[in-house]
Amino acid sequence: MRRMLCVLVALLLLCPSSLAETKSSDGVDDLNRVFYEIFVGSFSDSNGDGVGDLRGIINRMDYLNDGDPESNTSLGVEGIWLTPVFASPSYHKYDVTDFYAIDPAFGTMDDLKELIALCHGRNVKIILDLPLNHTGAQNRWFKNFLNAHTLNNPDNAYYDFFTWLPLEAAAPAGRHFTTSKQAKLKYESNFSDSMPELNYDLPAVREAVLKIALYYLDLGVDGFRFDAAKYLYLGDNPACVDFWQWYIGELRKVKPDLYTVAEVWDGEGVIDQFLPATNCFNFTTSQSEGLIAETAKAGNVNRFTAYIEKYQQKITEISPYTMNLLFISNHDMDRAAGYLPVTNGQMMMAANLYLLSPGSPFIYYGEELGMKGSRGGANTDANRRLAMLWGDGDTVRDPVGATYDASKQTAKPVKEQLEQSYSLFNYYRRLLKIRRDHPAIAKGNYTALTIPDSKAGGFVSTWDGETVALFHNTTPRDVKIDLTACTDQAFDKISASIGLGEAFLNGSFLTLEGQTTAVLTAAQ
Repeated sequence: MRRMLCVLVALLLLCPSSLAETKSSDGVDDLNRVFYEIFVGSFSDSNGDGVGDLRGIINRMDYLNDGDPESNTSLGVEGIWLTPVFASPSYHKYDVTDFYAIDPAFGTMDDLKELIALCHGRNVKIILDLPLNHTGAQNRWFKNFLNAHTLNNPDNAYYDFFTWLPLEAAAPAGRHFTTSKQAKLKYESNFSDSMPELNYDLPAVREAVLKIALYYLDLGVDGFRFDAAKYLYLGDNPACVDFWQWYIGELRKVKPDLYTVAEVWDGEGVIDQFLPATNCFNFTTSQSEGLIAETAKAGNVNRFTAYIEKYQQKITEISPYTMNLLFISNHDMDRAAGYLPVTNGQMMMAANLYLLSPGSPFIYYGEELGMKGSRGGANTDANRRLAMLWGDGDTVRDPVGATYDASKQTAKPVKEQLEQSYSLFNYYRRLLKIRRDHPAIAKGNYTALTIPDSKAGGFVSTWDGETVALFHNTTPRDVKIDLTACTDQAFDKISASIGLGEAFLNGSFLTLEGQTTAVLTAAQ
């Protein structure tokens, strides 16, 4: 029943011709942007209660993007991802009580409207984290569901709103159910007993969650990050994909240039299944064992660029409207500065690799400062979501449950880093400017360049008449690259270089000092 409903609706509503129209006429290329993930409660506190809020983000927009690409003072991000802002009893807000209310600790709906307007006035996209797999146990929908079963009233509209089993039934393998003695049932709760999972077999559920997204699109948001996208039908990925194709297809009827990204935390074999419906984060390259970190630690750049080229080709064949969404870490992972030290340049090299790649990369707040944070012995995600280091009297505090030793937090606060030309913040700022100055990096046709007998590597990319060649040397040793040995295109100028060293071009020979990246432009 689930599968038939999803497939029929998807086939009717999401055809290639409608996507092609979106691509050609609605500026989808404009979505190749650098996004910045904000864990709202930990970012900036505007009212002195210790909790980050929407007004705090508004107050810090000049830090993120001051609206002037030539000012060279703000970080220069082009999009913002807000973790859930909806009413919820937890600090993380993924257990939503009311999707139509902003949590009072974070502010008001007017604050969100003001932030949206401010972002758009500075050409910054804003997307909301929308956790649709489950609600919170205090949600009105779930209370009505339990009450319907307690009264044994199957005619109640909420009777099947959540996935449930009779008390005597065995739970399917790999799925978790919580017992409610009052309602005489077991409800699905794969993340937590306080996060009951919605029943997407029920048309009323689909319509209810569709209305939520449409409400916020009408408010002006540019799209959504979909939490736990593969859990809606846990163990049945095709059913999940069918749902997302229908759901996003409906949203694109209202907003053709909708930006969506799904969290499908899995291998590429699973992630690929979701790409016909939505962009997905690239988990292969993230975290301490990912390809970005491996390459940044004096690894072979040729392996990294070959992967990017192959991945670009693959996702384009799956759907011509997907992008590569690279990142190092997010709110569910240990912070990158813990395994990519700033002091030895590895953090800078990792940033070069993923921010100077095609697609739409994501920076986790505080990454640009070198903030640290890990689960540690307390095994708590709160340690990965610590208060932003402003250093100017901001009263934002670490979230409930955080145990991270502050003495290990070696990153300098924003106030100090703004004043130091060679701080990590200013490094990230320069890096994002290089990306903006050369749109071909993000949007162009990417071809990896193989450099014989070297760990240094690079690529050529062409877009809208611009051709660039970009080379990375992540090792501490200088390398000399004969350009004629890896490309038949001519390049006569170093347009930009960034890293711990310098870059020099002498005829067809490019010298990259240790841990340095250079952007070359084609001869005219």
